[in-house]
Amino acid sequence: MDQAVRELSYAQAIQEAMAIAMETDERVFLMGEDIGVYGGAFQVTGDLVERFGADRVIDTPISELGGAGVAVGAAVTGLRPIFEFQFSDFATLAMEQIVNQAAKMRYMLGGAVSVPVVMRFPAGSGTGAAAQHSQSLEAWLGHVPGLKVIQPATPYDAKGMLLAAVADPDPVMIFEHKLLYKTKGPVPEGYYTVPIGKAAIRREGRDLTIVATSIMVHKALEAAKTLEAEGIDVEVVDLRTIRPMDKETVIESVKKTSRLLCVYEGVKTLGVGAEVSAMIAESEAFDFLDAPIVRLGGAETPIPYNPDLEKATVPQVPDILAAARSLAMGGR
Repeated sequence: MDQAVRELSYAQAIQEAMAIAMETDERVFLMGEDIGVYGGAFQVTGDLVERFGADRVIDTPISELGGAGVAVGAAVTGLRPIFEFQFSDFATLAMEQIVNQAAKMRYMLGGAVSVPVVMRFPAGSGTGAAAQHSQSLEAWLGHVPGLKVIQPATPYDAKGMLLAAVADPDPVMIFEHKLLYKTKGPVPEGYYTVPIGKAAIRREGRDLTIVATSIMVHKALEAAKTLEAEGIDVEVVDLRTIRPMDKETVIESVKKTSRLLCVYEGVKTLGVGAEVSAMIAESEAFDFLDAPIVRLGGAETPIPYNPDLEKATVPQVPDILAAARSLAMGGR
């Protein structure tokens, strides 16, 4: 029997995934600052403390390093913790546990242990939270062998990829764009997973490939509608996973369209688009290119508090349109 499909918000989809994981596996529990009675910084955890109790929805002290350490230790002992950071920026306070412990233990112990921890990071700009609460740091963690790093762009993927992350034997870092929490989309009832490491073609096209991540997938699709009216047929690839990256899907798309535009919110330099660009340059798709690869990333600046300046520091639809038009006409 087919699973019933409803419209859920991105936040509701994540909450439902956590509830299903906890109902399905008694080893799963939640940790994080203010995730209990308060329901989480962005109200994603909601009423799960009332449903599962304070022993499985645990409010942690204001110490990301300490909380992450407990989560990693719990995972090594066989539990499956889901640790929520209030903001992705606060990963910087826990890098020792994430980078030196979670990512390395399986390797350093010869595969004798696994570290099935999931860490959730509300990320990105657009909420007026300023420079220390608005960054996109997924490329930082994507640089680390041993970690899996994902960026679901839809409610469907948010639920399915979280459930896949909980079942994964390795540490999975989930970057959830804060502006996506209220967006809605179809989400089946019950348990399902979306594979980690597989990109999705959100729109097929023949003239230009846009590889986008997270909220930029939606901006790219909006731009593609305008470009279609102008006779430019855009293919939009939702990368979904930063590590391990789905190279095959991107390569085949670029071989088809012969043009590549990478759109991501993180700072342009050394960002996700740099890796995608290098991967294409080193592949057979390079010989198919009819124009230079273009990266459209965040500005080389901390995120400003001022809302107009904040928007100006990350790609918006008009920026994607301008870059795509130039690329479709032969490149810059």
